[in-house]
Amino acid sequence: MAKKEYDWDNGAKLEDHTKKKHEILKEYFRQYLITRCKIPQMEKFRLAIVDGFSGAGQYSCGEFGSPLIFIHTLNEVVQEINLSRTDKGMKPIFIECLLMLNDADPTAIQHLKVNVAPYLAGIVAENPNLNIHVEYFHSKFEDVYPEIKQRLTAARCSNVLFNLDQCGYSQIKTTILRDIMTSWKSAEIILTFMIKSLLTYLSPSNENNAVPLEDNVKAQIQDLLQSSDGVISKPDWLGKTEQLVFEYLKACAPYVSPFSINNPHGWQYWLMHFANAHRARQVYNNVLYENENAQAHFGRSGLKMLSYDPSKEGQLFLFNQSARDSSKEELYDDIPRVISDAGDVLSIEDFYKTAYSETAAHSDDIHEMMIENPDVEVLTEAGRERRKPNTIKPTDTLKLKGQTSFYSLLGFPKK
Repeated sequence: MAKKEYDWDNGAKLEDHTKKKHEILKEYFRQYLITRCKIPQMEKFRLAIVDGFSGAGQYSCGEFGSPLIFIHTLNEVVQEINLSRTDKGMKPIFIECLLMLNDADPTAIQHLKVNVAPYLAGIVAENPNLNIHVEYFHSKFEDVYPEIKQRLTAARCSNVLFNLDQCGYSQIKTTILRDIMTSWKSAEIILTFMIKSLLTYLSPSNENNAVPLEDNVKAQIQDLLQSSDGVISKPDWLGKTEQLVFEYLKACAPYVSPFSINNPHGWQYWLMHFANAHRARQVYNNVLYENENAQAHFGRSGLKMLSYDPSKEGQLFLFNQSARDSSKEELYDDIPRVISDAGDVLSIEDFYKTAYSETAAHSDDIHEMMIENPDVEVLTEAGRERRKPNTIKPTDTLKLKGQTSFYSLLGFPKK
């Protein structure tokens, strides 16, 4: 599917789904910076941002597009972090950012340069602790990616965030996604696409599709391609597509968030997050709850969110209080099972690595259910039992208590 043409000369309209996506992008990027700059001894942080489908940076209504969201948030958060550091008697932190902006439409880049210039000038004049170096490109992303990769390699920056807000799906190949995630240790991707264009791309009849598909997956694709607009507003349709998307793209990164942008009239746009570290997925999950109803998931709400038959079970999950209540019920049983899979002891760090590969749960709810569960105890490095959820650390240990209500996974009752 070709990229949608925007009338940047006369001002592009901000669509509702794009506005929701930008709210999540801004809050996640804010939390990303705060999380990465938490170490008191850190005095410098370097990152690179690649906006592969940047647009002109501003819409007709005056709202910021993604390039200005990144610039504005960087400026705001650096000042916020350093104000807090000053109050604590700490040295300020200096953030250096390489911002690479690309759009296939040269008109968009022309307008983008004009829109970005005054904000960069303001930062130079007012924020000595932030340096943003901007580079512009105007090519198809798959064509310009090798050049961008070469530039990032030369910059020797391991903290790389790609924002790939395409229209359709075919402009981003899975080979590029996998290359990004394996080329930089601290790489993350935020990917937008239309579900129907992905299904068409995956269609068995598509001669350009080089992805090997099992017969059952082919059948699912055929069914989904035949779905009408009425069907795509049904929760079980969301569940089926979410499973299909996750199965197809989960190999691109250790941690993949497969949720759609919420639209009661039909879930058509997916906003996915790819990360190499469980901490990034943890932060992303928490951000979704701060922007409740912005994204949608249909399925289980515990640690195995896609382990179900969407035609027979599952529920609509909108990252609100109701979803959190449901999640706690599932977590109560799921947490001991994960520990049991490992034997009877599991480090919190290893639990995170397992759990965040397939959960929509908030970190606070996971910690709360660890403390409340009578079959589980959380132990410090010194062997003392944790009593409060907010004190749990990655270096702690999860342990099943001697007399639990669970049975052996091999089918033998506990003695």
